[in-house]
Amino acid sequence: MSLKTLAATAFATLLLSVPGAAFAEAWTYADGSGTTVTVDHVPTRIIASQDAAAGLIPLGIRPVGIYADSAIADAKALEGLDLTGVEIIGEAWGEVSIEKAAALKPDLIVGEWWPLDNTWSGGADVVNALKPLAPITGPKQGASIVTLIEDYEKLAASLGADLAVPEVAADKAAFETARDKFKAAVATKPDLSALAVWAGTDALYVAATEGSSELMDFASWGLKLIDPVIADDRGYWETLSWENIDKYQPDLILVDNRSKITMETAKAQATWTTLRAAAAGQVADWPAFWLRNYAAYATELDKLSAAIAAADVSIGD
Repeated sequence: MSLKTLAATAFATLLLSVPGAAFAEAWTYADGSGTTVTVDHVPTRIIASQDAAAGLIPLGIRPVGIYADSAIADAKALEGLDLTGVEIIGEAWGEVSIEKAAALKPDLIVGEWWPLDNTWSGGADVVNALKPLAPITGPKQGASIVTLIEDYEKLAASLGADLAVPEVAADKAAFETARDKFKAAVATKPDLSALAVWAGTDALYVAATEGSSELMDFASWGLKLIDPVIADDRGYWETLSWENIDKYQPDLILVDNRSKITMETAKAQATWTTLRAAAAGQVADWPAFWLRNYAAYATELDKLSAAIAAADVSIGD
């Protein structure tokens, strides 16, 4: 063996023996859009949509920037999360500050793929603004919030999160307890029917079960949801004029709680109480489209279980 070969072998042996000296490995992720994203290192400077942030932060992955669909103070998905040191680069649907985003030097953008809309979180304008900075990836909105949370767990683990920490285990255990209570509450009232709605000043919008991951969870756990005859808005809603909201008569009304204004809008309509459940006060929060972690899910399920337990099943049709 030549001296040159001996020297090269010795250097390679020394390199491998030094902690942290190994070359960075490529990071690969198969995302919700069906694309496999590859980065030449494990990403650490992540810009996330509000929903992705709500999924990742409780698992120990903190983004450097977040873009939200509304003012941060109003973003239900982010309630209770520590956002200290996180740059807010957008606070309206479809809008983002490209200057702030670029200054963060991201190596990954994490959002969610919405199949009914065929785009990532924030819409086409946000995607076009951010994709020159870093690859956009993330899980898919699908048939279950539980599956979505599990997808975030896999993503977080690939980014270096330790899912064995006590906080993560405690959140999951709390969710499982709340889920079992929900199932038990539903089982005691198998005939109870529920209607999920969003109230606008122009109309009442009735939610299609298959357009909402959490509604699909509720249905899979036994809750009988009234589905609209026609979901005319991309498969999400049926639109009813306020004069015709009594088309369906549930035992329990679930009102989209992304904004307090929604419930206030409903109560302000003269015809709201033509829904017998509304007249009887059998109305509860629907955590619509924003649940992304076990802790939040547990809290909302407990509220729903209480509402179901208190409901009179003779109200609806």
